[in-house]
Amino acid sequence: MHERAPAFGGSDGQAYSVATFVDDTPDATGRFGAALLFVRWSEAGDRPVGHLETDYLAWGATPAAALAPLLALPLREVKRHLDRCIDAQGGGTGEGGRG
Repeated sequence: MHERAPAFGGSDGQAYSVATFVDDTPDATGRFGAALLFVRWSEAGDRPVGHLETDYLAWGATPAAALAPLLALPLREVKRHLDRCIDAQGGGTGEGGRG
């Protein structure tokens, strides 16, 4: 059995894992922002080699409220967000940044 999270293929042919993240502190209006983080894996699948992030996709009065809509996304929608990030980064070859 491998030692990393399950991955799926991006439009650039690379393998990615996905996680959610939420701000540690609220913004000036009292809202927490939540987004998706995509970790890109090496060709061998043994180590991360980069990442992409969406812009904030949801907000809430608490971290849990902000995360709830992201956790409810179907995988096909998560994949669409990944492919948009890859397109925005010119193929996903960079080491990070919002997509």
